[in-house]
Amino acid sequence: MRKIVLTYGLISGTIVSAMMVITMPLYESGALKIERGEIIGYTTMVVALSVIFFGIKSCRDNHLNGSITFGKAASVGLLITLIASIMYATSWEITLKTMKGDFVKQMTEKAIEKAKANGDDEKAIADVQKQMDGFAAMYKNPIIRFAITLMEIAPVGILISLLSAAILRRKEFLPTTNIE
Repeated sequence: MRKIVLTYGLISGTIVSAMMVITMPLYESGALKIERGEIIGYTTMVVALSVIFFGIKSCRDNHLNGSITFGKAASVGLLITLIASIMYATSWEITLKTMKGDFVKQMTEKAIEKAKANGDDEKAIADVQKQMDGFAAMYKNPIIRFAITLMEIAPVGILISLLSAAILRRKEFLPTTNIE
C-alpha cells in the first residue's frame, strides 16, 4: 500500500505542480488573465487528483483481492491527497520566491478594481483595501501561507477520496480482471 500511495501521490503532485510552474509565467506576462486562474487551477487540481481513484482501485485489485472497505479506501485516497497537497504548497513557495511581480499587490489591485467596477463607494473600497492589507501582513508568514495553500487543494482531494472510496468499495464496480 505504501508504494501505491507514494506513486500516485507523486504523480498527482507532479501534475499539479508542473501546471503551476507552466502557468505562472503566463500570468506574469499577461498571456493568461489572472481572472481565469481559479478556473485553470481548480480544473488542474481535479485532473491531477483524479489519480486518487486509480490509486484506490490499484490497491483494491492488486493487494486486497478485489475488495476494499470504505475506511481503507478513504485512507489511501487521503494519503495520496496529503502527498499531492504538500508538493503543491511547496511548489507555490518556490514559485512565489521566483516570481517577478508582487503576488499580493496584484491580488489587492484586482480586488480594488473589482470593487470599483461593482460601483462600490469610497468607504467600501477603503474596506477592501484594509482587508487586503491585513491579508498581506498575514501572508508574509510562511507557515500561514503554506497552510492557506494546503487549504486550496486539500478539500478537492478529500472530496475525490471520499467519492472514490464510496464507489470502489463495491466489488462489482470495475471488478478485477485476472488474465492468465
